[in-house]
Amino acid sequence: FIKKRILNMLGLKSMQTAVKMIAGIEAMHMVKKGQLKLRAQSAQNQNRCIHQLFGLTA
Repeated sequence: FIKKRILNMLGLKSMQTAVKMIAGIEAMHMVKKGQLKLRAQSAQNQNRCIHQLFGLTA
């Protein structure tokens, strides 16, 4: 799954960019597969969870 997504994005400039991109793809794949235990399956809860995974502020 990840190889298929990355194949089109081989122009990554740094390792840090590649790590963040792969982490984002994996997080979205977890959401798609329903592996996140959220109280309610809403877009806001999924967004909040993604922000917590990456240490972002909402």
